[in-house]
Amino acid sequence: MQPTKTNDFYEIVLGRRSIRSYDQSVKISRDELSEIIAEASKAPSSVNLQPWRFVVIDTPEGKETLTPLAKFNKMQVETSSAVIAVFADMQSQEYLEGILTTAVEQGFMPQEVKDRQLKTVTGLLAGMSHEQLKEMNVIDASLISMQLMLVARAHGYDTNPMGGYEKDKIAEAFNMDKERYYPVMLLSIGKANEEGYSSSRLDVNQIVEWR
Repeated sequence: MQPTKTNDFYEIVLGRRSIRSYDQSVKISRDELSEIIAEASKAPSSVNLQPWRFVVIDTPEGKETLTPLAKFNKMQVETSSAVIAVFADMQSQEYLEGILTTAVEQGFMPQEVKDRQLKTVTGLLAGMSHEQLKEMNVIDASLISMQLMLVARAHGYDTNPMGGYEKDKIAEAFNMDKERYYPVMLLSIGKANEEGYSSSRLDVNQIVEWR
């Protein structure tokens, strides 16, 4: 039985668990995965560059390639419906003019605002170091990753973010330019085959200072 969507905010956010074992009988279609990613792409993005890029690994061959690179997360890779590799595109500025042109076509901004933003943002990016650009892009890719996990919950699925994999090898393993695409995290997605564990959190008074 396929999961059903929910709009219950508290169920989506407070009910989320990191799942390591999935029901292998549940297969998420590529159409639904595309829908989940499209909905997640409403996440905030610095100067709207949208530098996030994804490789969706949902075939036996793809998982066979990924497994030795994520050996500490083997169960998630093997049992999930898919693993989504999240990358930051270090050349995302190539899409800037197209993004702004689309905004004009969709009525989100007039042409003169587009022209001004294109000039301003192009100048801003030209003055950034590689490390500054990477930091900005990784923040954006992390924001969409969290949003993707919550959207998956709304669709009735479970996820697990994974940082334990061979980041220096994953781009090339999936025929991507490792100089351009910086790996951020892996996200397994599927229907949980376990309840997952709740975990304690620091008290608000321990993590907040009021001024």
